[in-house]
Amino acid sequence: MMMRKFWPLLMAGSVGAMSVQAAPVDTFELLVGTYTAGTSEGIYRLQFDSRTGQFSGKPVLAAKTQNPSWLTLSKDQKRLFVVNENGPGQKDPVGRVSSYSVDPANHQLTLINQVQSLGNEPTHSSLAADGRYLFVANYSVLEDPGGSLAILPVDAEGKLSPPVQLSAHPASRVNPERQASNHVHSVVSSPDGKYVFANDLGADKIFVYHYDPKANHELPLTPADPSFVQLPPGSGPRHLLFSADGKHAWLTTEMSAQVAVFDYQDGKLVQRQLVDFAAGQPVSDKAGAALHVSGDGKFLYVSNRGTANQMLVFAIDPATAQLKEIQRRSVEGDHPREFALDPSGKFLLIANQKSNQIVVVERDAKTGLLGKTVQTLAIDAPSDLKFLVRQ
Repeated sequence: MMMRKFWPLLMAGSVGAMSVQAAPVDTFELLVGTYTAGTSEGIYRLQFDSRTGQFSGKPVLAAKTQNPSWLTLSKDQKRLFVVNENGPGQKDPVGRVSSYSVDPANHQLTLINQVQSLGNEPTHSSLAADGRYLFVANYSVLEDPGGSLAILPVDAEGKLSPPVQLSAHPASRVNPERQASNHVHSVVSSPDGKYVFANDLGADKIFVYHYDPKANHELPLTPADPSFVQLPPGSGPRHLLFSADGKHAWLTTEMSAQVAVFDYQDGKLVQRQLVDFAAGQPVSDKAGAALHVSGDGKFLYVSNRGTANQMLVFAIDPATAQLKEIQRRSVEGDHPREFALDPSGKFLLIANQKSNQIVVVERDAKTGLLGKTVQTLAIDAPSDLKFLVRQ
């Protein structure tokens, strides 16, 4: 992820109808996805001061919606796509995907439309490089019907159409409880947009697809050759992240709590390193989750849940992208499902889902090390954090 130049956010002024007042250049809006089984009602909005690491005020409800667990912004940040991670036994038993417009002046969200994901517990989404399709990972907790990759068309106004293509994979069944069926956990595109990678926790594989909507707009994905990347049995691949130059990638495995390092070229991932960051710990004590790279590409941050509840910091070799652990730090909470580096790079914000809080931690941009806790903000079941910035 390259550092971008950030411009002041424009907020509606109060002097007159044509007046617009610029918010401080160091103030950024943060959108928070949540789970809504408790007191949370949907997507929340916060203002974050990157000079102090403090939030100003309490969370404001930006959109009332069920289980908006993952948020995907368009490149111009004028559209927000949300997976509603619903399933059997919940208030809404139907998995859905919602589209919102984002007001550039005040960042208010307006619902464009909502469609079914044709699967249970959609847990992740990403936009195709050309913005024409939204790729949705239907995780599906239950063995039947199991998980799937859903492809939803997106029109020029951000309106979603129902899925035009569904893809499912055979499970590994290595873990009889968690891998009795496939569980697609995330879907990402290659940096050049030509390939799509579906990370399937239930199959212990990354499935690779060629993206070519010109050949067939109703079936834009076809299996690549090779069609998958094998991961260690029982590892449970979760999230994949490409380096800024597109030559490497990193993957977290949830069940084995590892990070795999790959070389990448033309749809092919070749594993070069496998880092075990919970060696010797019982399965219940670990659960690899999110990963993000610093803006300068020098450091990788990974969250580990279970009873460990840690942030791990790795230095990245600039030539090979291989990792060297340099720090482990408590998240000071429970179940760090997601986290985000603020636009200044001076702070790391951790969404501790089960302890109902966002923890703000100082970060040294030169060393990559995490420092003291600046603030802990109470919010029910946070699951994803996305900053709104001017590009």
